[in-house]
Amino acid sequence: MICKIAFIVAAILLGLNIGGGEGAIGINWGRNNAQRLIPSMVVDLLLQNGVKEARIYNAQEDILRAFFKSGIDLTVTIFNFSSIASKDDAKRWISTKLAYLENSGIRRIYIGVDAFSRGITNKTDLQAALTAYTSMQDAINEGSYADEVKVTMPHPDYVLNMEKVSKPSEADFRLEIREEMHGFLRQLEANKAPLIIELLPIYQVINKKLGIDFAGPTDNPSHVIEDVNGAVYTDYFTVLHDSFVWAIKKAGVPDLDIVVGAVGWPTDGLPGANTSSAEHFYKHLLPYVTSNKGTPMRPGKPIDTYIHALTDENMNGDYFPFARHWGIYRTNGEPKYRIDLSGQGRDIFPTKANGIMRMPERWCVYTNKVKGFNKSAVVEQFKLACRKADCTSLAPGGSCSGLSFENNVSYAFNMYFQTKFQDEGACSFGGYSVVVAEDPSTDGCVFPVEVVKGQQDNYRPTKSGQDRLFAPIFVFLLSVLWILLNC
Repeated sequence: MICKIAFIVAAILLGLNIGGGEGAIGINWGRNNAQRLIPSMVVDLLLQNGVKEARIYNAQEDILRAFFKSGIDLTVTIFNFSSIASKDDAKRWISTKLAYLENSGIRRIYIGVDAFSRGITNKTDLQAALTAYTSMQDAINEGSYADEVKVTMPHPDYVLNMEKVSKPSEADFRLEIREEMHGFLRQLEANKAPLIIELLPIYQVINKKLGIDFAGPTDNPSHVIEDVNGAVYTDYFTVLHDSFVWAIKKAGVPDLDIVVGAVGWPTDGLPGANTSSAEHFYKHLLPYVTSNKGTPMRPGKPIDTYIHALTDENMNGDYFPFARHWGIYRTNGEPKYRIDLSGQGRDIFPTKANGIMRMPERWCVYTNKVKGFNKSAVVEQFKLACRKADCTSLAPGGSCSGLSFENNVSYAFNMYFQTKFQDEGACSFGGYSVVVAEDPSTDGCVFPVEVVKGQQDNYRPTKSGQDRLFAPIFVFLLSVLWILLNC
């Protein structure tokens, strides 16, 4: 009982109540990387940067240990619905995490990723997710943790009919999932849990041909969208946010708390996605969400916002090439651009991760000094490398999209070589490759050298980030198409 009371008091002191005070800034951390930061390094990195909230895409023991008594509020994710298919299953899960519930700051439990967007075409999976959600919520309630731990699900903007929307008041949940969504929202309201939304403003403005400058708040907006009741929108972040507000209003739960569980800006794999545009986006967005200005539909209300993501995830395998490049940090722990994680808008770089060691300055590159040279064979070797390594920077609009045939092949070979931690056996592409000590990078295209392989305890790949349609073959085919066009 004493521990339970202490837990409640600590939660209050940490400002658990959503919507109180200024908007909070958190960070999402996924580990779909060939080179993964050690959990203790990540905790140290977050503390150095003053980040008090984090979301992880699992609930693995090694990660929870690293966050133990760190003072960082944690959101964990459960992907395996069958593991909590009943209330008794959920109780067993809680019993194994009890120490972490009370000492690692677990404040939210997410059930799956994008269950409703997948439910548009797969109601069986959606029902399994909803059953798992209900089981966990009932178990949390019975265990008297409902005031401290909130159970919910994240939702990308794809659950809205955004392709038909010209202004927020026109938004609604897609008809295919509307009935299930309305029932879920009523459960959130009953348990005082927030609706978690994930926003992709860069993708939306490109798709709607509005220009990337309109994606987030800025000093000189390029467009203005007028809505009912005199509402005026000068950026698409607030358009998306209030589109959800309108949708829940139509669902009959207008006062439901909303948390932006993921918003990001990729730095590669898409026209306009680079470090400069990412820096500009966050420089204006983060001060806005902490200012408590709110939105036209919710003026003066804080917008708790989680940045997606801490690091790039070069094994994401997403449908979109840019989905591997959300990170504000490279996989070696170095920041890509200036970003003030306090939300004050200062022109500062976040602190660098401590304890990272780079591998030797070596690269695997293409060579045509082969007897019986066969260009078709080279292309096949390129395909092999890109099936197993990240070639998304070669995609149209990517930072390496303008390379020559030779450099395209070299880039792919090197990415595979680095993914395998510079094992020389990983630079044997049919005799068309060689290890060199001279940096093959070109203007605008970096051929990376990765970090020394660190501790990889209990690593299991998970779908993280905006992983809407898991189709890695698209990334592979796009890269192959690009090299063939340059042959």
